[in-house]
Amino acid sequence: MSRINTNVQSMISQRVLATNNGNLSQSLERLSTGLKINRGKDDPAGLIASQNLTVEQKGISGAITNAERADQVANIAESGLAEVSTMLEELQGAITNTANKAGISDEEKQANQLVVDSILQTIDRVSSSTNFQGIKLLNGNYDYKTSSIASGISDFRIRSAKYSGASMGVDVTVTQSAQQGGMFLSMGGTSLDIGTGSSFVVEISGSKGAREFTFSSGTSLTKIRDAINTFSDVTGVTASLSTASSTSISLKSSDFGSSEFVAVKVIDDGGINTAVSAAGVYKGKAGDVLTKDSSAKTAFTAATNSVIDYGQDIGGTINGLAISGKGKTARVSSDFLDAQITLSDSASRTLGNVGTGSALYVTGGGAEFQFGSKVSIAGAVNMGIQSVASNKLGNSTLGYLNSLASGRSNNVINGDTNAAQKIISESIAQVSQQRGSLGTFQKNTIGSTIRSLNVSLENTAAANSMIKDADFASETAQLTRSQILVSASTNILALSNQAPNSALQLLG
Repeated sequence: MSRINTNVQSMISQRVLATNNGNLSQSLERLSTGLKINRGKDDPAGLIASQNLTVEQKGISGAITNAERADQVANIAESGLAEVSTMLEELQGAITNTANKAGISDEEKQANQLVVDSILQTIDRVSSSTNFQGIKLLNGNYDYKTSSIASGISDFRIRSAKYSGASMGVDVTVTQSAQQGGMFLSMGGTSLDIGTGSSFVVEISGSKGAREFTFSSGTSLTKIRDAINTFSDVTGVTASLSTASSTSISLKSSDFGSSEFVAVKVIDDGGINTAVSAAGVYKGKAGDVLTKDSSAKTAFTAATNSVIDYGQDIGGTINGLAISGKGKTARVSSDFLDAQITLSDSASRTLGNVGTGSALYVTGGGAEFQFGSKVSIAGAVNMGIQSVASNKLGNSTLGYLNSLASGRSNNVINGDTNAAQKIISESIAQVSQQRGSLGTFQKNTIGSTIRSLNVSLENTAAANSMIKDADFASETAQLTRSQILVSASTNILALSNQAPNSALQLLG
């Protein structure tokens, strides 16, 4: 069939050539950009998936940067804390050197006081100067802000708190009371009544050590109490006259907790049991070290192998989580709250909730870092950095480090060096705990986060590459095929365009 006006074969050839040219252009575009998806029509579903994965990659990269920044902040804070720790060690030496009551002149004491003052000023200077991009790290800027603190709380530290909203209530419930080790030493009268020429020899022991005491007949309970208290720092045991009975001395461990105890060992009773039938060692009533249990008596003759009573750690919950108790201090550590709360003597002994509502409220503060690919509370990591200024190191029970300064109650010239020693020990412990918290944060939280995020970034990039990146082996094969087809289509089109000429031969 021969036609001139309509060349169907040419039209078919043009269509096929256009298709082949389109495939060739697509192959050239993919090979030049390296991408399999350059516009939505290439793969609509793949484009959406690729865009989502790209966003995820950007988020993960940002989270890695945040984690690395957090590590830098922690490094700078750690360097400041290390310097404060060194200063506290120097302070320990100065206090110990000045504790001599003899063999040291007033001039030496004054020189040591200058050293102490200089150290305190250095600690305050480090506290106020350690910074990251101008933001001070150790002056309390990144400590948590709190409000409505219950009267039963004597001290607390919030190391981490993660919450949404304006504040976070911290509920403390005591289910097991904190107790001291304790017992009663009953002489059966207001003074010691033993055989003539005899001595009452007793060894009092506590968590800090033991001391042997020797008393003669007629020694009043007041003097026995005072003698025991003279060595409280040696034994860790304090004595007082029992309020329930004028014939007993109450012995208690200085601190609370299962590691505290009071032990009484009678080495020589001096014949007191034959003179006074009520004499002996009594334990306190169950759950109450303050009240003598008359049924729990050990005669002095039976106390030659020691009578011991141990204290008890506090037990309970903080925001529904079981605490780790040590003495009067409750500690809880979770992703949403890391807190250490020390209760007063009465509050730690009272079962139930501390305060009428929450024990305290966290209202802000802390250093927050976003370790997730998307901004959310789940990806947020919080860390509190307490102030290490001299007026913050220590606690409300012992006192604070600045009390060692000139003219203050615990100065080294005429102050209480025993109290100063306890404050320094507590300060060293606090700085060490802060350094330990930072170290744990860096090693476990930051380190594991960076490693995990890097793996996620690799896997996300691989998934995205599978969707959008061009396979050069496949595309070069397609390019060769398209080039051949375009060449063939062009030749066929030329032949198709010549076909109408054969119809003119019919005209002769």
